[in-house]
Amino acid sequence: MKRVSKIVLGSLLSVPVIVFSWIFKPPPASALPSYARQTGQPCAFCHLGFPELNATGRAFKLNGYIWPGGDSKLPPIAVVLQPAFTRTETGQPGGAAPNFGPNNNFALQQASLFYGGAIDADLGLGAFAQATYDSASNRFGWDNTDVRMARTGTVGGTGFIYGLTLNNNPTVQDVWNTTPAWRFPYISSALAPTPTAATLIEGGLGQQVVGLGAYTFWNNLVYAELTGYRSLSTNTQTFLGVDTGGESYISSVSPYWRVAVEPSWGNNTLEFGTFGMVNSLYPQRITTNGTDNLTDVGLDAQYQFVGEQHAVTLQASWIHEAQAWDASQPLGFTANSHDTLRSFNAKASYLFDQTVGASLGYFNINGTTDPGLYAAGAIGGSANGSPNSSGWTAEIDYMPFNNGGPSFWPWLNAKVGLQYIAYTKFNGGTTNYDGFGRSASANNTLFLYTWIAF
Repeated sequence: MKRVSKIVLGSLLSVPVIVFSWIFKPPPASALPSYARQTGQPCAFCHLGFPELNATGRAFKLNGYIWPGGDSKLPPIAVVLQPAFTRTETGQPGGAAPNFGPNNNFALQQASLFYGGAIDADLGLGAFAQATYDSASNRFGWDNTDVRMARTGTVGGTGFIYGLTLNNNPTVQDVWNTTPAWRFPYISSALAPTPTAATLIEGGLGQQVVGLGAYTFWNNLVYAELTGYRSLSTNTQTFLGVDTGGESYISSVSPYWRVAVEPSWGNNTLEFGTFGMVNSLYPQRITTNGTDNLTDVGLDAQYQFVGEQHAVTLQASWIHEAQAWDASQPLGFTANSHDTLRSFNAKASYLFDQTVGASLGYFNINGTTDPGLYAAGAIGGSANGSPNSSGWTAEIDYMPFNNGGPSFWPWLNAKVGLQYIAYTKFNGGTTNYDGFGRSASANNTLFLYTWIAF
């Protein structure tokens, strides 16, 4: 992109900061029940065991979160609570987090406020805006947010949706549950160890950036999007409750793309596509040594069958990240000047009567050994400098109100889930991966949670 176009796009992206600040004045809230009140439909109308979307849910999101139909006069505000219990096979020295013990921890893992629904229906303007209290970090701040303006049209008798998205986390605007922001597992323990390595697009910029993009979905078949992201200032992030310690800063504007095709027949839909992002970053906001360059390229696929009582979903995604550490290596942050990192995720799930579900997922992270980037130390490090981790995630769920809540509050929804993560490799090893004698299986995690939305 030419320098002039970068300056113009950068100026445009400064405006959303003001909009987001206005949206997040208290109360900044709403969630799935607010959509149910707006549409007059139960959560199962758009979801296969929330938060996974079906074809109707994807269309609802693409149309700006605005479909009418309900008669509720309540504002589009909702609350989500996630009380949970976490047990790892071996306790964590020093505690799972400040004010938590080494093992067997109960916590109100998250408490979130949502604004979900129309902002101005006449303009086609709607939002999914979230603010969250995280008990593990003891912080309250903005969370995944997507504000849209959507329209429909026709060309040569063929219909299409087109619109703008304003969001704060690359892939949060996506409508398929294969990209990082919305893929399985949809909830996991904040008090259990997780692998050190992850590609940048897998949450590395979440809530630190603002992106403005344009998208279209043609003939219910072909989706295309281009979005530009810019880092928010440290003052803005602090105001929004973001911990800015150690983060990198986008030097100008990072482009994100998404292209997907979704043919459908009968009760079946099949999606396959690509997504990715190109980033030029100042490491830890240090501008004296130039920039690092990280390019993420992803491929994904999803199959869904949705019957009257039975639903099946198969999902897979693969991400390749090319890392050029032109700034970080001279600063001593990495041992190599160039690395690669790859991430693979796959999941199969079955749902009966929108009430009882079971899922099995596999994950694999692998890449170049770099002792500077993946330094050894306690649970979070790698003794051999390898980023490689892999394992399985199994989960069973019960959702008693997915087809409609109780009479006293028909928009109530809840999910009770039991999840187990089994690691076959963690931070480069199966045994003594950290140099302190800890094995990968020591991080195997039993996670029992309740997801309450009202």
